[in-house]
Amino acid sequence: MTARIAFQGEPGAYSHQACHDARPQMEALACATFEDAIDAVRDGRAEMAMLPVENSTYGRVADIHHLLPDSGLHIVEEAFVRVHINLLGVKGATLADVKSAMSHTVLLGQCRGFLREHGLQGVIGADTAGSAQIVAERGDKAQAALASELAGEIYGLDVLARHIEDHDRNTTRFLLMSPEANMTRRADHMMTSFVFRVRNIPAALYKAMGGFATNGVNMTKLESYMVGGSFTATQFYADIEGHPEDAPVQRALEELAYFCSELRVLGTYPADRARD
Repeated sequence: MTARIAFQGEPGAYSHQACHDARPQMEALACATFEDAIDAVRDGRAEMAMLPVENSTYGRVADIHHLLPDSGLHIVEEAFVRVHINLLGVKGATLADVKSAMSHTVLLGQCRGFLREHGLQGVIGADTAGSAQIVAERGDKAQAALASELAGEIYGLDVLARHIEDHDRNTTRFLLMSPEANMTRRADHMMTSFVFRVRNIPAALYKAMGGFATNGVNMTKLESYMVGGSFTATQFYADIEGHPEDAPVQRALEELAYFCSELRVLGTYPADRARD
């Protein structure tokens, strides 16, 4: 039986493209929500999940940071996907016919300039390919979708404007999640991701970060977000370069742990070539 990789969205979504690029030998399994994609792996319907975590234009995909720590899954790989946004319309429509464009809120935020220039109203849809499907079903020339060319092919839409993203390096970073951790060193350039909460003492975060500076460990991402509905319960998500068995990383994590009430490694994995 062909192994499956779960993603959030309809066929033709950018997450579908990421699955195809990173794991072409696996069957992509479309799921309605991020939670459903995670559940598909946990209950055995899929071997892996492909989850977007951040976009170079829009920023982080907020829901994911809340889901990762309690997902029970481990990061085993990252994938950078170049996102080309296209305005897709029903057959026979022209750009002049279009009054609104539907897509996921993240994608709407990546082409604000085009929407503003052409006076198009952004309409929030559940996801990119799902928006393309809705536009195709409604058959209204005044409504278009923002999605991939793959979605246009799947749902029979015309490309009215191609590559309309605000930035020419618009890229989404995805994480490949698996039930089993893979802590082996599979490349020279490794990444490690973890979440932590600092102890309630003065300058705890400052002191906790000191170990990375003194040991020469490069931290590529540090983000905070509220947990448990409390303004005082703050969790941090971090990415660093290196493997936990590297002596500098090991010392930095030990120093971090001293100032933390909780520290959990989410995975260690090869850096995507796009980082270099």
